[in-house]
Amino acid sequence: MGVLDSFRLDGRTAIVTGGNRGIGRAIAEGLADVDANVVIANRDEDAGAEAAADIAADADVETLAVRTDVTSEADVRAMVEEVVDTFGGIDVLVNNAGVTYHNSVADKSVVEFQETIDINLTGAYRCSKYAGEVMKGDGGGVILNVSSMSAFVANYPQHQVDYQVSKGGMEAFKNQLASEWAEHGIRVNNLNPGYVFTDNIVHGEETVETWRSEMLVDEFARPADIAPLAVYLASDAAWYVTGESVVIDGGYTVR
Repeated sequence: MGVLDSFRLDGRTAIVTGGNRGIGRAIAEGLADVDANVVIANRDEDAGAEAAADIAADADVETLAVRTDVTSEADVRAMVEEVVDTFGGIDVLVNNAGVTYHNSVADKSVVEFQETIDINLTGAYRCSKYAGEVMKGDGGGVILNVSSMSAFVANYPQHQVDYQVSKGGMEAFKNQLASEWAEHGIRVNNLNPGYVFTDNIVHGEETVETWRSEMLVDEFARPADIAPLAVYLASDAAWYVTGESVVIDGGYTVR
């Protein structure tokens, strides 16, 4: 088998939460490019269905869109059941769904703080818990959490303490889950992007220039630039990689 063959996911089934747009959409497209069946699990039913249809047409794979609110345990359980009923199992889970709010601690309510944690961190736990039970019964699988370089550094000039905390928590979550589920053949890793131009990014010129001044490369990543790393971590090429966090940030965190 050639080295590129180890990146193939032929016939495997991958769930991508928040896979209808941004980084999640790019990862879903990347997984489909290596022949995985792709499930788009997101809150916007129409957007999810459109993304699933486009990916199926472009990559000639089977896709499924399931309306899923990751803050709802019932939604997550129903989504996992529908995926198993449709494809017979789950091989890859990409926990990508997330939100970002930009305001200071003084202006951020406790309710907003809790909402961010519930979506970004507890949502990943809900999905991992139920998808992981399926993987354990089938001999293993891969869980990939889309975290952030924000797990390791303070972001500025923007203020987003709830986002930072959710991503920092994702690191501990990844470590413990990888440890507990290694015996079941489940690998758990985090993908930690830096600044990628998506709907969640603040686009003010002054802010952008502040970020650029801290980077080692001159350009910001696009969602499509994150997808190849996700494909690697989801594939057999990364069979020896678990409990790790891979930062892809243009060198931002080096300085």
